Amino acid sequence: MAAARASAHGFDPVWGRGYRPEQVDRRVTELARDREDAQAHEQRLMELTGRLEAEAELLRRQVEALPPQTYDSLSDRARQILALAAEEADAARTAAREDSQALSDEADDAGRRTREAARADAEAVTADADAHATRTVEGARGAADELRTAARRDAGDVRGAALARFDEIRRRTEALLTELSQEHAERLAATTRELTGLDAAAQARETELATRSDAQLAEARRAFAEAEENARHIREDAAARAEDLIGRARAAQERTVRETERILREHTEAREEVRARMTHVRNSLAALTGRAPAEDGAAPSGEGEPS
Repeated sequence: MAAARASAHGFDPVWGRGYRPEQVDRRVTELARDREDAQAHEQRLMELTGRLEAEAELLRRQVEALPPQTYDSLSDRARQILALAAEEADAARTAAREDSQALSDEADDAGRRTREAARADAEAVTADADAHATRTVEGARGAADELRTAARRDAGDVRGAALARFDEIRRRTEALLTELSQEHAERLAATTRELTGLDAAAQARETELATRSDAQLAEARRAFAEAEENARHIREDAAARAEDLIGRARAAQERTVRETERILREHTEAREEVRARMTHVRNSLAALTGRAPAEDGAAPSGEGEPS
């Protein structure tokens, strides 16, 4: 950019247009001081004119208040001399009055000219100050426009960089979410397999216990049937033995039933605990992956109720 020329008032242009604020402030201060001096000079002239007019009016009133002078007691020669003196005094008073009026008129003219000159100077100073202020404001507006343009460019650059950074962060976030989703899916599958194995083992244990209980019950029934058969053959001799065997068989049956019920109850509690753990794990994984949890009563694929 080419260097700007200095202004007619000695201001140094900056930013391609406008002037330095300190120079403009200094020049405006000087112009304001000159205007104040002119206004003070005009005020002093008006005060001087007022005083001269007041003194002239006082002298005129004093002269008019003097009594007319009579010279009856004097000789003719003296009266003539005094008459001439009176005429000369009248002429002097008239001349003084005329001079006073002339001075008053001249003072009025001088005051009017001074006021007009001071007013013209003040208007010129005010116009000059207004012009400088206008140019300063226009220069400041131009500089502000340039600053706004530069700020918009900078804002566009920053916004583009921010959008690029946002896109990068979004891609990285999506990749991380994909990785976490895969990891959670693998963990869910492994946990499901583990829970399915535990449930299958529990069902196998339940089946085994039920089979053993049925076998023990069948054995007891067979023993009871044999005892009854023997009792029919040796009813009299084996009655006590038969009762004993029956009592033993019933006691064994009751113990077997109680043992079976206890085992079934423990197995049921273990299975409910396992199912509660499965439900908790599924709900936790569903909260992590954002998928709806499976129904509490739904059994994993491959499991069934014991027969």
